[in-house]
Amino acid sequence: MHHSIEIESLSFSYPDGHRALNDVSLSIMPGEKVALVGPNGAGKSTLILHLNGILIGSGSVRVCGLEVGKENLGQIRSMVGLVFQSPDDQLFSPRVVDDVAYGPIYQGLPVQIVEQRVKESLAAVGMSAYEERVSHHLSMGEKKRIAIATVLSMKPEVLVLDEPTAGLDPRARRSLIQLLDELPLTMLVSTHDMLLVRELFPRMVILDEGKLVADGSTSKLMGDQKLLNAHGLELPL
Repeated sequence: MHHSIEIESLSFSYPDGHRALNDVSLSIMPGEKVALVGPNGAGKSTLILHLNGILIGSGSVRVCGLEVGKENLGQIRSMVGLVFQSPDDQLFSPRVVDDVAYGPIYQGLPVQIVEQRVKESLAAVGMSAYEERVSHHLSMGEKKRIAIATVLSMKPEVLVLDEPTAGLDPRARRSLIQLLDELPLTMLVSTHDMLLVRELFPRMVILDEGKLVADGSTSKLMGDQKLLNAHGLELPL
């Protein structure tokens, strides 16, 4: 069985010389839900952007056994559903239905299948009644759900989210956590929300200054106060 995500010795420097990732190796099995945590500037977003080829560093990144590279980016991007921190980076069409249909249309699917994918994806995120709504008039919680629907419509193997609970009020946050819990997909989530991590993710990976410094069970790592303090992480109350 292929790993859903397999990263070996990944390093990446930005054009200004800043080394954002330094020899990172990480494997995630199908169906695993893994939290990626660390202080600001740790390299979490940089790592995530390698999973669908927005950035390409030295080392190796494989998704479902397929090497991430320029020659197969279309295939990779249909397998990895990347949900950005700000849904406004993802929602750009006049209506919700157009945003959710964009990926399957881009994949060249027939109209009937596109319509079916849109209905299934909106139902999966509890937003079936929102097809004709204008995305930019929605609340932050609603936008985040629609952004997730836009990637679910492409039937990804892996769901990758950057700070999914950022900017949400308590009710919208609780609703999103329940949604993520119910989605039967391999998941890698970058977050500062340690309560979310404790509640939803059996496994936690700590990144700091571009290096993977810990990888293990969430309960064990959260029990290591010295480790958390060393990497700017606070235990949830």
